[in-house]
Amino acid sequence: MAEISLSGVRKVYPNGFEAVTPASFDIPDGEFVVLVGPSGCGKSTLLRMIAGLEDITEGELRIGASVVNDLDPADRDIAMVFQNYALYPHMTVAKNIGYGLKNRKTPADVIRQKVDEAAKMLNLTEYLDRKPSQLSGGQRQRVAMGRAIVRDPALFLFDEPLSNLDAKLRNQMRIEIKALQRRLGVTSVYVTHDQVEAMTMADRIIVLNEGRIEQIGTPSEIYHNPASTFVASFMGAPPMNLIEGRVENGALMVNGATTLMPAPLEHAGSVTLGIRPEDVVLDAGGEASFQVDIVEELGGHRLLHGRLADQPFTVHLGKDTAAQSGEARISLKPGALRFFDSRTGRAL
Repeated sequence: MAEISLSGVRKVYPNGFEAVTPASFDIPDGEFVVLVGPSGCGKSTLLRMIAGLEDITEGELRIGASVVNDLDPADRDIAMVFQNYALYPHMTVAKNIGYGLKNRKTPADVIRQKVDEAAKMLNLTEYLDRKPSQLSGGQRQRVAMGRAIVRDPALFLFDEPLSNLDAKLRNQMRIEIKALQRRLGVTSVYVTHDQVEAMTMADRIIVLNEGRIEQIGTPSEIYHNPASTFVASFMGAPPMNLIEGRVENGALMVNGATTLMPAPLEHAGSVTLGIRPEDVVLDAGGEASFQVDIVEELGGHRLLHGRLADQPFTVHLGKDTAAQSGEARISLKPGALRFFDSRTGRAL
């Protein structure tokens, strides 16, 4: 295992485009960290710099005790799993898994032992003599993971490995990858644009936006205490409700009307109120009027979509709470309210 340390790591391309602004963070031994953000936010570029597939413009990258800025990928003791599996179609599963070891002139009996161990771990034993074309997408991804495991790397890097799988298989593979990482204890960095993957798999999440780090924290910290409106709206399905208002004399004004919601007393002026849909309660005596436009039935729960103070708003209800279109009164759980500066988008 190895810890990773980035100090002011930055990527600027020859045309002047800054793909990653100076990034600094540490990943301890054995931690599973997920880089998440929308397409083009710099997460894959950051991963590729850790892997040695992209040059670092500025800053220092350490893996373990060594500065690796100028080390070739092959000398960084890493294993990478890609979204396209990168398997050799003419080779059997066993040969695909052991290919890297063969290239390193590992003795044949050691290769067989390591391949058998990895296959058993990944439930691939009965498929060792098959070709990739005879496997499902999930089985191919397991083969790619097996090829990484047999190398006993200090670091696993995953670049959107589940994006080619269907929804059911993605759910299954999420659990398998996390369980495998815990069993092996290998430091891992995982890139995804899927916030559900990030929330369910990570020990810590790094949220990126336009090349910069918006927030680093545990899934619970990121979800319940977002550092910005970007994080609030990106993390969560459905995302956090964001309502524009003003604080005047310690009172929150929404659409010119005073509300009963507590406001950050040290702040005056424009604010954005944030609250998760599950922290809203249908309440006949509630302080706010919510216009329900659509009731979305999802089996175990239902979502009410509509408008609060003429702004889009969603409420999450349990399956036993009745709801219908039209006007409803709601209450907001005071401890769940979050406030953001409307100008900067940062949490107050």
